[in-house]
Amino acid sequence: MSDGGESAPGSVAELSGVIPIFPLTGVLLLPRGLLPLNIFEPRYLAMTRDAIKGAKLIGMIQPTEPEACHKRQDVYRIGCVGQIVSAAETDDGRILITLRGLCRFGIARELEDAGTLYRQVQADYDAFAADLAAVTPGQYDRVRLLNALRGYCERHNLPADWDSIDAAPDDLLVHSLAMVCPFTPGEKQALLEAPDFPARATMLTTLLEMALLDPVGPRRGPVLN
Repeated sequence: MSDGGESAPGSVAELSGVIPIFPLTGVLLLPRGLLPLNIFEPRYLAMTRDAIKGAKLIGMIQPTEPEACHKRQDVYRIGCVGQIVSAAETDDGRILITLRGLCRFGIARELEDAGTLYRQVQADYDAFAADLAAVTPGQYDRVRLLNALRGYCERHNLPADWDSIDAAPDDLLVHSLAMVCPFTPGEKQALLEAPDFPARATMLTTLLEMALLDPVGPRRGPVLN
């Protein structure tokens, strides 16, 4: 369905002002991060098909009340828009996609009369234009982060590909860890809303160090492999 040849926008002016949103608890998308998704609900299948035919953009955002059972959940005011870079439909009607994170957005308003099964919002990217710029190396204490990660993996017997981790560029390392580590939804939102990359890297390091003191252990699966 998608050949993966889409180029990333160079400025927020190239991003669609109106985007669909996909509320998912505990799911974090960050700029330049890759997020695989298994789409199966009818409303989100419609959203994905419309996105593939259009701007290929989907806004990932978290509900503010994960346990709320009402259909239209309240959501945080900040999310991250992703570009569909691959898509394939399965024999049973699901769509498997990969989103590449582009830029955070704020919800200016929700379109109440969108006329679609899924929700759409007017996105405001102005405060997050720097998300599209390349990250300059050396903006955080990488050694401290890796030490915290090693301690976390050793404590909880989690496998990790250390050659790949050591070779990863700063932004890929920080954003991949922030996305896959088993943090709480609130912690994930705090990482998303960090004012800039150095602040996010420092917050990630602190969360890993705090997790070393957690007697409960990891809440799901391997950190990175």
